[in-house]
Amino acid sequence: MRMRSKARGGLSTVAAAVAATVAAVMALAVTGLVAAPPASSASLTEVTGFGTNPTNLRMHLYVPDSAPARPAIVVAVHYCTGSGPAFHSGTEFASLADRYGFVLVYPSATRSGSCFDVSSPQALRRDGGSDPVGIMSMVRYVQQRHNGDPDRVYVTGASSGGMMTNVLLGDYPDVFKAGAAFMGVPFGCFATTDGSSWNSACANGQVVRTPQQWGDLVRAAYPGHSGPRPRMQIWHGTEDATLRYPNFQEQIKQWTNVHGIGQTPVLSDTPRPGWVRTRYGSTGEQAPVEAISLPGVGHNLPMGGMAEAVIRFFGLTGGPTASPTPTATPTVTPGTGSCRVTYTVNAWNTGLTAAVKVTNTGSTAVDGWSLAFTLPGGQTVSNAWNAAVSPSSGQVTARNASYNRTITPGASAEFGFQAAHTGNTDEPASFTLNGTPCTVD
Repeated sequence: MRMRSKARGGLSTVAAAVAATVAAVMALAVTGLVAAPPASSASLTEVTGFGTNPTNLRMHLYVPDSAPARPAIVVAVHYCTGSGPAFHSGTEFASLADRYGFVLVYPSATRSGSCFDVSSPQALRRDGGSDPVGIMSMVRYVQQRHNGDPDRVYVTGASSGGMMTNVLLGDYPDVFKAGAAFMGVPFGCFATTDGSSWNSACANGQVVRTPQQWGDLVRAAYPGHSGPRPRMQIWHGTEDATLRYPNFQEQIKQWTNVHGIGQTPVLSDTPRPGWVRTRYGSTGEQAPVEAISLPGVGHNLPMGGMAEAVIRFFGLTGGPTASPTPTATPTVTPGTGSCRVTYTVNAWNTGLTAAVKVTNTGSTAVDGWSLAFTLPGGQTVSNAWNAAVSPSSGQVTARNASYNRTITPGASAEFGFQAAHTGNTDEPASFTLNGTPCTVD
């Protein structure tokens, strides 16, 4: 992602304020949430002369002491204003490489702003030129010089790197087995034809297409491909102000279509507090598409523990582990107390998120809750966290998760959801908790 104040600038101009913001939040993630890699005799090494490199990318390589004779390869792509060495020292991937024995490739963008090209026509087609070609040369170098396993090549990245993850999976579906995009956008969303590398409409979540349209963009990158497609893991915070949250759902639409699977999750759970996970096409850890929504989180991923979830999704943690059992809808016990609902909407263009707080103002505990309300016309729920919401429009009901079923007197339960709208972003007029009308703040 290139950080520009306008969509029409040349490749050398980057919006300093936005770049500084991204650098600051990424530095916060590095210093406050991510542990440094453990001591090891292995070291990060710069490689030159690794092959065709039309945009003069730099390459850094980390081969852990634990690497087997035929190691897996993970390409880790940095954010704007970053570098390969910064992504190496500021994330948990190196310590995970020490533990599980895969090789890490860190590309570094060298243009002004240190953003990767995810917008040019050259970048959005197989072997078309630009940054993807240089990154592919790095992969081939590791396969040739370090006996890297061609059947276990993966890519992950944050922000600009998350966008590049989408691009590489589209351009080279026969090379990458899976990808994990933090704070990315769909393949082709940032496309431009005027030489600019910034697409404001995409960044602001205004580019909305059908699943078929998104899937066609991916298929057009390599029309001759008829084999399997890479699995995709998608991460996004609901409060991302740089690459807006609607891009999360658009990526889900794109990659489920590419895999020919439905957009209805076959598993929904919360593997960690604040992680709302959905899987598509399979309930297992190597599902075709997995998406993790992060309520209240901005443009500062990955956070602690997320890199390990990526490596587990890739299948590099030494063997499968049991998948969580989907949370069953609990039996609702009618409450006898009163209730109060606080409902806050954050709307944009054709989408919104709603944060809902349900407070028990009565004198007895509510054990299992069901909050019913009517969505205004034109609003359609696409995903929810901390509660199951159904149906997607009209008269809907939010039912508690297993971990927040009890609301003691004076306590609250909070949940939220994302919805599309056709212009009406009003709040519901009334709510009932287990059939009892609630006060609305």
